Amino acid sequence: MIRAVVFDIGNVLIEWQPERFYDATIGEARRKQMFAQVDLHGMNDLVDTGHDFRQTIYDWAEKYPEWRDEIRMWHDHWLDLATPAIPHSVRLLRALRAKGVPVFALTNFGIGTWQIATPVYEFLNEFDRPYVSGHMGVIKPNARIYEMVEQDCGLPPESLLFTDDRAENIEAARNRGWQGHLFDGPQGWAECLVSKGLLTAGEAA
Repeated sequence: MIRAVVFDIGNVLIEWQPERFYDATIGEARRKQMFAQVDLHGMNDLVDTGHDFRQTIYDWAEKYPEWRDEIRMWHDHWLDLATPAIPHSVRLLRALRAKGVPVFALTNFGIGTWQIATPVYEFLNEFDRPYVSGHMGVIKPNARIYEMVEQDCGLPPESLLFTDDRAENIEAARNRGWQGHLFDGPQGWAECLVSKGLLTAGEAA
């Protein structure tokens, strides 16, 4: 029996497409060149592990003077990287809560970026338990982050249903006994929730 549903956030509830932002800002060719030379996702992992948002980005920018301004955009225009919300997924979150199903977040998200996002995306404040990597000091797919969720919520692993857009994160959860759904769009996730008996087709629309 499922006793809680666990949502990833990036590309599940909010689109997270930094490459798209940079394509629109500096052009696809320059973006590809920059991403080939600079490990921007590795930089972001530091933020998601709990490092200071602004200092981490600005320090990284100083390592690559030729890309300094562009790297700083990751901080200065962060909301433009993390947009828009995915409305159907938000409806599913709220439909579950309306049915009394506990809903958790388990997300790789920085402390500073969470502070930016939560006033803008009100649904981020609606989780029964938000598990935010920046506050936990560990990111998915490290097994420790799933263990910390289990210890905090007190629910058995097999009673947790988790959706994430990254296969390695789902695999890590399944390795601990969680139920998992690889998110490839809100319709598939809606169908999963219906198949598990958590929502009716009408509630999941």
